[in-house]
Amino acid sequence: MGTMRGALERAKMLVGMEVDEESGLPPPEEQSFFDDINRNCTLNTTQRLYGFAICLAAGLTCTFLSMIVFFNPVKFGVTFTLGNLMALGSTAFLIGPKRQFDMMLDSVRIYATAIYIASIIIALFCALYVHSKLLTLLAIILEFGALVWYSLSYIPFARSIVSKVMTSCFDTDF
Repeated sequence: MGTMRGALERAKMLVGMEVDEESGLPPPEEQSFFDDINRNCTLNTTQRLYGFAICLAAGLTCTFLSMIVFFNPVKFGVTFTLGNLMALGSTAFLIGPKRQFDMMLDSVRIYATAIYIASIIIALFCALYVHSKLLTLLAIILEFGALVWYSLSYIPFARSIVSKVMTSCFDTDF
């Protein structure tokens, strides 16, 4: 039984979850908005995994369904962006909203986060208010690139490897 509990704790640490969920909260004067959310939205491990799976599946479903309306960039932009937001939000079930927010604002990925959020806003603005198919498509391309760059920030050395590969591919003498 102890071996199983130890394996579960190691698995929790691998995905970034808190191992000791009954840890004390900081004094009330040090609590922030996200501390209140974490305190009021406590979930056990099974609920976190179900929430993660459901939110990720819904996000991936929206993203794949957006391919059906690919030739209508306005609908494509909205469904693709909604799918990305749901998939991104699914990780908050695993590690909690406060830690997700802190990780997004980490110095390693702050620029990737800012560009990704800005591209989401631009894509929705172009799709819902401007109704320009070309601008929406360009914003979706920017959003996809920002999503890839943001995702690579979680893999050690991935962005530097991709940068070197891209530089070597496009650095040619004609």
